[in-house]
This record gives sequence, C-alpha cells and structure tokens, in this order.
Amino acid sequence: MEQILPSMPPVIRIIAMPGDTNPAGDIFGGWLLSQMDLAAGSVATRFARGRCVTAAVDGMAFLGPVMVGDEVSIFATVVGHGRSSMRIRVEAWRRHRESEDVLKVTEAVFTAVAVDANRRPRPVTPPPSYEQEKTEA
Repeated sequence: MEQILPSMPPVIRIIAMPGDTNPAGDIFGGWLLSQMDLAAGSVATRFARGRCVTAAVDGMAFLGPVMVGDEVSIFATVVGHGRSSMRIRVEAWRRHRESEDVLKVTEAVFTAVAVDANRRPRPVTPPPSYEQEKTEA
C-alpha cells in the first residue's frame, strides 16, 4: 500500500533521541503521542484563535516503529468543527537519518475544545481561509 506524504508543511519536526526511549530501547509511544498532541494543540489554537484543550484522541494507530535518530514530522489539519470543538487529523512520519525514504508511523484524530479564561467552552469562529478551502474543495 503506497503512502502519500501530506503536501502541507509539518507542524512539528523533531529528532528522536535516546532519552525518548522505553526500557526496551525503542522510541516510547507516549513520546510520539505527546508530539502529536502538541501539533494538534498548535493547529487548534490557531484555528480557534485562542486557548484550547485536548478532549479526546480517537483511532490511535501505531503503524511502524520510530528509531533513535529518526527525523519525525508531525502533520495536522482541522477536518471538522462544531460550536466549541474541532476535530484534527494528525499523522506522524519518520525519515531515517541516512535516507530520504519516509514512512507514516502513527495517525489519530484529536478532538480539541476552545476554552475561555475560566476554562469554560467558548465558540469557535474558523478563520476565513478555512471556509474558503471548504467551498473550493
């Protein structure tokens, strides 16, 4: 099955380091999840134009390993929204440091909720560019 790298730039690009490993020496899945959460949060905050919190992670799938030294690129995009929530598709791709080949290693859909100063849900007003992209698609 051919994998197609997203055409947008990554939200986060990071190198997996020895301190990111589990006791078996593999990159810890929780580290990868945290990088994905950071990317989802960044996209949600920009989309909602303010503070957001992660409410759920759906369909987390680990498709392949990440090794120490791999470059990990996290791609994230809003795929839907409600009054105060957003669904953000997040993919993690790895590139071995000595290669140009990339492989999708993880994907999930994050739900984020826009919150006010009192941490209560607040309405989301998508940026004009988001509505324009939906009408052009």
